[in-house]
Amino acid sequence: MKALKLDPRTKLFMIFAVSFIVMVNAVTPLEWAVRIAVTAIPILLLAAEGRYASAIRFTVCYGAALALMRFWLSAESTGVFSAILVGYCGIVVQFMPAMIMAWYVIRTTKIGEFMSAMQKMHIPDGISISLAVVMRFFPTIKEEYAYINDAMRMRGISFGGGRYTKMIEYRLVPLMFSCLNIGEELSAAAVTRGLGAPVKRTGTVQLRIGAADIAVTGFFAASVMLFVFAKYIR
Repeated sequence: MKALKLDPRTKLFMIFAVSFIVMVNAVTPLEWAVRIAVTAIPILLLAAEGRYASAIRFTVCYGAALALMRFWLSAESTGVFSAILVGYCGIVVQFMPAMIMAWYVIRTTKIGEFMSAMQKMHIPDGISISLAVVMRFFPTIKEEYAYINDAMRMRGISFGGGRYTKMIEYRLVPLMFSCLNIGEELSAAAVTRGLGAPVKRTGTVQLRIGAADIAVTGFFAASVMLFVFAKYIR
């Protein structure tokens, strides 16, 4: 599967479209069909980028939660375990599509492309810089936690080893300090690159809306209109 080179503005529209559709309660089969369709698109885009592990994990997690909600828990279920399971599945089904879309945007968008798109849309620098720092923050935190996890595994400190106190002390505490340091470093890097300068920022990135952007934007716009029609008009 060939990867699609999408404009950051198209990706932002995809996030807003998916967030709108999944945040509104779906009842009819048509509404569920639209929601599942817009959830499948970012998963396919992740697979097209070669991130098969992430695509499979999202598919299995979302599919399992959706199946539990629609079939196994559709009957009159009682008990604390069923109530917790219903709540967990509802959270996954409600929020995971937007998380998948945001994850795809973060993993496939360079900061230079994102800042150029923000400038073309005349977004204030305060908002643009904040979003740019956030886009680099979470992937960096994931890498940092992987390094901490490897170090603790070499020391024999794990979740299943019965040493929960040391797990908290040696994993979470370093991660918290890493979060503070990474936030400061990213903010300093943004200032060093001149993102907060009062002059117009230039760059080598040339953004252009292509055929793929038009097709994807049209699909998500049609999905939003179809969902609104099914939910409020019909």
